[in-house]
Amino acid sequence: MSKPAAAAVGIGAAPRLRPVYLDFQATTPTDPRVVAEMLPYFTEKFGNPHSEAHAFGREAEEAVETARRQVADLIGAEAREIVFTSGATESNNLALKGLAGFYGEGRDHVVTVATEHKCVLETVRQLEREGFSVTVLPVAADGLLDPAAVAAVLTGRTLAVSVMAANNEIGVLQPIAEIGRICREHQVFFHTDAAQAAGEIPLDVGALNVDLMSLTAHKMYGPMGIGALYVRRRPRVRLMPQMSGGGQERGMRSGTLPAPLCVGFGAACALAAADMEEGEGLRLAGLRDRFLGGLRSRLPGVSVNGSLTARLPGNLNLGFAGIGGESLLGRLPDLALSTGSACTSASLEPSHVLKAIGVTEPLIHTGIRFSFGRTTTEEEVDYAAGRVAEEVEALRRRSPA
Repeated sequence: MSKPAAAAVGIGAAPRLRPVYLDFQATTPTDPRVVAEMLPYFTEKFGNPHSEAHAFGREAEEAVETARRQVADLIGAEAREIVFTSGATESNNLALKGLAGFYGEGRDHVVTVATEHKCVLETVRQLEREGFSVTVLPVAADGLLDPAAVAAVLTGRTLAVSVMAANNEIGVLQPIAEIGRICREHQVFFHTDAAQAAGEIPLDVGALNVDLMSLTAHKMYGPMGIGALYVRRRPRVRLMPQMSGGGQERGMRSGTLPAPLCVGFGAACALAAADMEEGEGLRLAGLRDRFLGGLRSRLPGVSVNGSLTARLPGNLNLGFAGIGGESLLGRLPDLALSTGSACTSASLEPSHVLKAIGVTEPLIHTGIRFSFGRTTTEEEVDYAAGRVAEEVEALRRRSPA
């Protein structure tokens, strides 16, 4: 199937009916090709994939297993190592709470990182309330975790290390392979939240020494409401289920699987794999650099939050000296942007990620995330850079600072 064309938008064009979308790390549009694959499983092929006694159920089951293989292929796993969930938050909870429930009797120490997604940080805090010891490691000013810091805190009681592959706010790529090697040497389980990385950069669970990996479809042009947890079989990882029921998903996640969503997830993974082969990452990095160059050619005082080299190709998190991020967003109704994670967008608290990398007052309140995706065009990037520069200049003129 050919790639859907994005509508080109010229600089200085008439007022837009819809904003330019630059928030692909919050969610991506479901690819029309994915929707086309899903539609028959809502109407014609509507069987319950667990109803194996008749043709409708077997048809749905076959589609789900095809999707399972497609998800597995994206990360170099076996199909039977993929457990479908409702999304990355459930996957993260199942991974960490499941390990704690099964192995926690003699191994009651968990390690994570200050810049993790809130669903990981809140999960380890819950484990801490239940008696676990928790180490939250700091990161450097570029957002990167030193693998040696992981090795330094591991003990004979350490159960698991959880480090996200790509940060959801600043896009920084952690040294997952090195951390995985350290965990394997110390016989500690290694979990990574790869919701932002999967489909954007190549991942291989074997090469990375990952034991558990969390994924979600809606960050890679698939539907909302479906995700997966990779659970290694050799050496075997066992989890305590977090939901009781009919024992689906090898007993780790009971509940009727939503066949249309599974099909969509699988199709999205197949398309993402093809995109990476065709160099989509290089295109996104080019758009990112074009946008940053356009801004800096017009504006002084533009800072990049996090490493610019160890970074997702389509992410920028920028600070603008002398203005507030929320004030800038309020002047840009023609651009869809965010100041950080969609999950905490209603909070007035400064970003915990920017705090962790040492961004201080007042710059911590200026951070804005720009993320580029499959449908982003050069025309949109140029338009957005011009609009951001225009409004930053206007705000600075009005600011007494």
